Amino acid sequence: MDPKIFKSYDVRGVYPKTMNEEIAEKIGMAFVNNFKLKKVAIGRDGRISSPQLEKAIILGINKAGADVIKLGIISTDMLYFASAYYDDIDGGANITASHNPKDDNGFKFILKDAVAVSGEKGGYAMRDLIQENKLVEASKRGKEEDRDIYQDYTKKLQSLIDVAKLKPLKVVVDAGNGVGCFIFEKVISGLPIKMIPLYGDIDGNFPNHQASPIEEKNLVDLQKKVVEEKADLGMAFDGDGDRVYLVDEKGAIISATVMTAMIAKRMLNKKPGARILYNVNVGWIVPEIIKKNGGIPSITPVGHSLIKAQMRKEDGYFAGEHSGHYYFKDLYYADSGMLASLIMLELISEEEKTLSEIAKEYDVYSLSGEINSEVADPKAKIAEIKEKYSDAKISEMDGLAVEYPDWRFVLRPSNTEPLLRLNLEAKSKELMEQKRDEVVALIEKNK
Repeated sequence: MDPKIFKSYDVRGVYPKTMNEEIAEKIGMAFVNNFKLKKVAIGRDGRISSPQLEKAIILGINKAGADVIKLGIISTDMLYFASAYYDDIDGGANITASHNPKDDNGFKFILKDAVAVSGEKGGYAMRDLIQENKLVEASKRGKEEDRDIYQDYTKKLQSLIDVAKLKPLKVVVDAGNGVGCFIFEKVISGLPIKMIPLYGDIDGNFPNHQASPIEEKNLVDLQKKVVEEKADLGMAFDGDGDRVYLVDEKGAIISATVMTAMIAKRMLNKKPGARILYNVNVGWIVPEIIKKNGGIPSITPVGHSLIKAQMRKEDGYFAGEHSGHYYFKDLYYADSGMLASLIMLELISEEEKTLSEIAKEYDVYSLSGEINSEVADPKAKIAEIKEKYSDAKISEMDGLAVEYPDWRFVLRPSNTEPLLRLNLEAKSKELMEQKRDEVVALIEKNK
């Protein structure tokens, strides 16, 4: 087994090279052995290798003596929900590689009450059990059963908004051939929402575009379709349906920074004085909106396991990430693109304005979007750029954050891919473009 498949937030490899049935079985045993689990929920996305890995990890879990509850095809936030909603579940895994290319696959692990398993909090210990050949098979094998959780999940999400306020809205949903349309259709059951699916069929070959909505090239078809259908908005989900990006009725992309600000204001109307968290890549408008609406802003590193832990520690009410993850205390501190989508539908219905009109209030700075670059030595490159901008206000909470009065950027290595990720913003479009090109040229130089 390649130990590098154990990442900071999850386990991912390339099927069948570094992730296959033999490895998945061992990972299942290690999960039960390490956390002393009795009943484990298992779900999967629509990747071609997911059914094979599902069978293998279930075998490993059963061999280690734990029972398995099979959830079938789910979004990752459904696993978080199940781990907290059902008393008999004490751990779980979703088989997914989220937005990664089609040959990648792996697992997102959680414990009871949606507590994330990160590398530091158990993931690397599981790796070591496998590496050191210390897996223990139980004398009695566990059993498996199926459980349909769609109805309970939908009921829970709908209980967290005022469904009576929803107006008839037309939404184009681009699932990128992931699970997004399949799940969203269930989430809006009984609501006055018309979904127009785009690439809604689950197909692990991802024939139309990668299910990665953070990349603007993957939103082009959605932008066109929203205008063509005269829809109220568009939604793009990633492969496992836990992240969402929005497109307004004119076909313009709503950045995750702006969406975080919109939801933050709404959460503060619901719970005045609450603590709202946001990660280092989120733009200036978010802390400004939090303060303006009487909330307490709190910055976090990137990554769902770190954010959830900080939310619990600080009693955070809501958190937003630049990558389209949105976290809610009312949903067991878990991230849910589906709940974030319902909240946006409620917001548009209540404001009686178009999404573009609502977003205009928050769209005051110019954002580069995320720019990814492959470099041979990410640490050396970050050190080089830190030296170049040594006169700025600098933070190294997570990668490198450089701030000047009129512009800022965050440069950090990816935890899932061999990339440096740049997010830059400025107080004017011209300055953003100038500084974006300047920093990108430095990253690309002698890479």
